[in-house]
Amino acid sequence: MSKLVEAPARTLRRGVLAAAAVAAMTGLVMAGLPATAATDPVQTSLDQLVGKHRFPGVMASVRDADGNVTDYVAGVAKLKTKKDVPVDGYGRIGSASKMFTAVVLLQLAGEGKLKLDAPIEKYLPELVRGKGIDGREITTRQLLQHTSGLPNYTDLIPDYVKIRHTTFEPRELVDLALAKKASFAPGKKWAYSNTGYILAGMVAEKVTGRSIAELVEKRVIDKLGLKETYWPGKGVETLRDPHPRGYLAVTPKKPLLDYTKMDPSWGGAAGQLIATPSDVNRFLVALQDGRLLKPKQFKEMTTTVKTTFPPRWNWRYGLGVIKMKLSCGVTAIGHGGDIHGYETRDAVTSDGRAATVIVTSLPQSEAAGDAVIAAVDRALCAGR
Repeated sequence: MSKLVEAPARTLRRGVLAAAAVAAMTGLVMAGLPATAATDPVQTSLDQLVGKHRFPGVMASVRDADGNVTDYVAGVAKLKTKKDVPVDGYGRIGSASKMFTAVVLLQLAGEGKLKLDAPIEKYLPELVRGKGIDGREITTRQLLQHTSGLPNYTDLIPDYVKIRHTTFEPRELVDLALAKKASFAPGKKWAYSNTGYILAGMVAEKVTGRSIAELVEKRVIDKLGLKETYWPGKGVETLRDPHPRGYLAVTPKKPLLDYTKMDPSWGGAAGQLIATPSDVNRFLVALQDGRLLKPKQFKEMTTTVKTTFPPRWNWRYGLGVIKMKLSCGVTAIGHGGDIHGYETRDAVTSDGRAATVIVTSLPQSEAAGDAVIAAVDRALCAGR
């Protein structure tokens, strides 16, 4: 168990690669990159995300085991103006939202309001039907664990630029998936599927009579006093200030598209939340410390299965959390998120160290994606 200490100290580290970032995004050639002002290994890794891996901007927050917080920034908040990245600004956290949704479902299970291993047909009668798909054979546990065999609806949206201002209802997203054949029989394999989390949100709504947004807000955000985490309302396409702009690489040869303004309803219970890096860390520490779940439910959440994530990542999946083995041999839990304009990677260790990194575009290469994960690893392993 980590120490329940409100951060007694807060430090800022700022990168020196803003000019290099703009040069990289506009195609200018740089003879070299300036060295960081200090030898902080975390700052070095964040500067590399900008200078080497072409992310426009980076925000990060790192909490040590004693509650001390260091905030980091690198790159620029807006390519056209070269404005500084805001310290601990807002970003779309995408699938990191799954942790919040899973907590709600596990709380309801702990209160006896639903059973993880009951068929979802019990809560959503005659809703889940398709080719090889039957809600009478799929459980809530399988939804949260990605072992339901349900097709992933986000793979079936043809053009994210065209739908960026479209408001989706959860049933519409589920119907996209139900139009396709099941990926496999429930419980037989593992495959990441956002569809399961949309349905999990619908299950929670059915058994409580409240929206999943309200449930997350009341049971998690308000409970922990997360002032900088929120579920954007219907039709809200902007982020609270301050925030860096989010960008999308439409094609490799075209300039990055400013994708900050968009309707995130297609993320729903699978990925709609907005937060600051430090607030994500507060959530992670509270989850680790037992302030959200009873021991039985936390054990359920962190009991994992083998995944199809790249073996080099050393990731296993529980119920809304990923268990990862860090390079220093320590085990951490967390859940990253990818949503157009932003990518989040985060984790917390058993001694209360937490790190969250948000970059302002999705990775344009496998190496870039690995580098974001490595930045979190470095933050949690530094000094061990």
